[in-house]
Amino acid sequence: MLTKDLLRVSRAGGGYHPQFADRGDRPLAAKAIGVFRRHVGDARADLDDALADLEAEADDFKLARGFASLLDREAVFETAAPLPPVRTRRAAFEAAMAVGGVTTSEERAAALDRAASSLGSSPEAVDESLTADREVEQVLSEFDPRWTPDELLAQYNLSLAQTALFDATEVRVRSSDPKAVVSAVKRLRLMYEVRKTDAGREVVVTGPDALFQRTRRYGTAFARLLRSVATAGDWRLVATIDDRGTERELTLTSDDVSVPGVEPMAEPGFDSGVEADFAARFRGLDFDWSLVREPEPLDTGTSVMIPDFAFDYAHADFRVFFEIMGFWTPEYVEKKLGQLADVEDVELVVAVDESLGVGEDIAARDHRAVPYSGSVRVKDVVDVLRDYESDLVADAASSLPAELAPDDDVVTLSDLAAACGVSVDALDDVAFPEHELVGRTLVRPAVLDALAGEVEAGMSLSTVESVLDDRGLDDASAVLSRLGYRVEWAGLTGGTVKEK
Repeated sequence: MLTKDLLRVSRAGGGYHPQFADRGDRPLAAKAIGVFRRHVGDARADLDDALADLEAEADDFKLARGFASLLDREAVFETAAPLPPVRTRRAAFEAAMAVGGVTTSEERAAALDRAASSLGSSPEAVDESLTADREVEQVLSEFDPRWTPDELLAQYNLSLAQTALFDATEVRVRSSDPKAVVSAVKRLRLMYEVRKTDAGREVVVTGPDALFQRTRRYGTAFARLLRSVATAGDWRLVATIDDRGTERELTLTSDDVSVPGVEPMAEPGFDSGVEADFAARFRGLDFDWSLVREPEPLDTGTSVMIPDFAFDYAHADFRVFFEIMGFWTPEYVEKKLGQLADVEDVELVVAVDESLGVGEDIAARDHRAVPYSGSVRVKDVVDVLRDYESDLVADAASSLPAELAPDDDVVTLSDLAAACGVSVDALDDVAFPEHELVGRTLVRPAVLDALAGEVEAGMSLSTVESVLDDRGLDDASAVLSRLGYRVEWAGLTGGTVKEK
């Protein structure tokens, strides 16, 4: 962004039109870069004088000053002085007091001599160091800009548009990548909705005036949003601007603004700490449900909503959507309830902050409500998913035959369930007439008979495990117990097979 005093806009026709730099301004951009390059090693005061000369010859001093403002952020300034300025000033002040004050050049020279003696230096070094840390006396030590002249034009236009958006009260975006726009909006914690229009989906972002009063944080978030929007191939943004009490319309397109040569600004991965905390704890579970971040939009009539998460069941094509309703304004809650009422033919669970008091309203709209305070309890959500899972397991079990005869001599229940496309629990009521269940593995009796002749008391556990591995069995404890043996352990290093 640029500072507000560098904003260049036209209000012709009642609109709000940023005055973007164009190809004709490339020579000025190149000169601005050249001024900085030539003054590496010079004091800032000298650089400022050269930039003032550049402004004087430019057609628009604000444009020249805008280029300089952006380039200044790429420059490194350092204090160059023989002595530490703060320490030098303290010594000079004490010396001046000792000589009874400084009102003449002779008294000043005497004070410098006295300060130099206390610092073990020369009067010239003291004089040079007194104000060396003032901004105008700092030295341009390094200048390595990220931009060519053409890229500086692009960066200027992006920064100018961001500054213009600082006073936006509403932003409407159509993009070739609407999901990325919504992701950016949510990460910036802006209020939004997605509307369906004849031209396609439109993301409508509500500004600070719709909340309490304009805040700098919200204005800055709008500016950061533009950076994310501008990374898409094709987009159009229309904003309502509060121009000192007058509403004006600002229109930007991909032809106006691009992001030059750098990646989009890094942003938080989650809308809130509540979401991040929940996702981290849920993903740590060994569960038949996987968590999906920002799934596909849901149709809500004239608009769409993108839930925070979805849960996908591992053993069926079944998805449960999950929305977290946190601290929202009453107007936004009412709008969200309206959306929930229009969501049909999907399973939706809503974690709702108890302070909102709308749990019953959500349940009345045929969705599952999970109340929370502070953080969403994973167990509460898991309990809901378990209810869905029970029905899914029952449906899967009803599709299975009463008996199954796997081709393999040895097969685990989990592998068999995966082959059947069901959960392990769905196999609970299935009979396996050709196999015996040993632990969680189905084994043909012939395999067990052969093992009975290969395993005998006195063998080491490691030897027995090798024999079982050859048969595809990895649960030595269950197999040994079935064969009538136990393990007598010798410390932690191994054991010996003994008869029960």
